[in-house]
Amino acid sequence: MKTAIVCGAGGFIGGHMVKRLLSEGYKVVAVDIKPIKDWYQAFDNSNGLAKVTNLPKRSHLKRKVTCVSEGKFDLRDARQVNELIRTARPDELYQFAADMGGAGYIFTGNHDADIMHNSATINLNLTYAIERWSRKTKVFYSSSACIYPKHNQLDPNNPNCEESSAYPAAPDSEYGWEKLFSEHLWESYTRNYDLDVRVARFHNIFGPEGTWDDGKEKAPAAMCRKAIEADSVMEVWGDGQQTRSFLYIDECIEGVRRLMESSVKTVVNIGSDEMIKINDLAKMVIEFSGKDTIIKNIEG
Repeated sequence: MKTAIVCGAGGFIGGHMVKRLLSEGYKVVAVDIKPIKDWYQAFDNSNGLAKVTNLPKRSHLKRKVTCVSEGKFDLRDARQVNELIRTARPDELYQFAADMGGAGYIFTGNHDADIMHNSATINLNLTYAIERWSRKTKVFYSSSACIYPKHNQLDPNNPNCEESSAYPAAPDSEYGWEKLFSEHLWESYTRNYDLDVRVARFHNIFGPEGTWDDGKEKAPAAMCRKAIEADSVMEVWGDGQQTRSFLYIDECIEGVRRLMESSVKTVVNIGSDEMIKINDLAKMVIEFSGKDTIIKNIEG
């Protein structure tokens, strides 16, 4: 039976990955800084969850899931990360942990320092620990379409996400810059220390168990919340003509698992090629709500 560590297991994508790996018979070490009660997914004893308050020990790996969270496990702490990897020596590691959120969190500029520092520190700690203790571990690192230059997105009818267009680099946010840095970090460790790493850039993943009201929600959830709360007017950021693609969470998880089972080591995109304008998404949600709501675009 294989053992996998899922970093960011208390988050939206990480929680779904834990469930997928359990269904495939993995032993899972689930890691998150949030206490279990705040995780997006609900795990209970029927899933074999072991709520531990300290670092994992080999005896814990006999259980189906070891949860390293109640002691506020912090991937920014190099000592904790080294002990985690040294003890678990996982067959696979899924790195979803990051300081991130939707447009309301990433693009205001109010969280740039935290986004850069927290996420980069997590990846610096993990690369070092994997290289030191467990080079045979196969690693998945989740990057983002936010690494692509802002000018690629100016034509709503022809967004460019080809790998050749990623450079010269000009991401539209510090979140994108950090993701691009961490891509190079994992690639450099692969090149210099022969690590086995897969990297994929996600494109707006949505689905059940995602956040919808804490400022970190993605566009589909934010639109649904706004439609529910709106009286006669619903505010939408931008001119509404910007396009986005959205991918359902189950398809995202399937893509990651297929990538991990493949020999592909180049960076790939995991997303949909079906585009929709943000105003059209808002209209769709309003129609489902049954309200007679007007869209008000907020620019600037």
